[in-house]
Amino acid sequence: MKRAVFLDRDGGLNRSTVREGRPYAPRSLEDFQLLPGVAEALARLRNAGFLLIVVTNQPDVAAGVVRREVLARIHQKLRALLPIDDIKVCCHVDEDDCACRKPRPGMLLEAAREWSIDLEHSFMVGDRWRDVSAGKAAGCKTIFVDYGYAERQKDPPDFVVTSLPEAAKIILQS
Repeated sequence: MKRAVFLDRDGGLNRSTVREGRPYAPRSLEDFQLLPGVAEALARLRNAGFLLIVVTNQPDVAAGVVRREVLARIHQKLRALLPIDDIKVCCHVDEDDCACRKPRPGMLLEAAREWSIDLEHSFMVGDRWRDVSAGKAAGCKTIFVDYGYAERQKDPPDFVVTSLPEAAKIILQS
């Protein structure tokens, strides 16, 4: 069984646009920008033998705000810049009541089956309560990247950090 780091995309790997205390995904390739230190942190995790799997909610696709082609181009760029093994995407909205949309653990469980991942010895890293809840539901250790959004955590994370490089240090010491 392999160990993995599940990574939220927006706010975890790339900058989110924050409006009224809430983060929003980039809506174009031009808006997509990696956060500082992400590439180096992921390289260290990869060198330590972790699988790196992005798990991302993208409801703007279902809402018609972002076209699937734009999402595909953003993910193509992400794969070109970072040592990502897989990207799992949920394009549903809450009202769709799907199993994949975080805070449900569907994307993590699917990846665990496909990649033979040991969830108990894996990590979920994200900047929203949904990420922490999905990681907990899947049985992972959770790391919350706190940017001070106007949201309350529903489940307490195992660790709280202020950046992905800081999260990588915790993971590498585990």
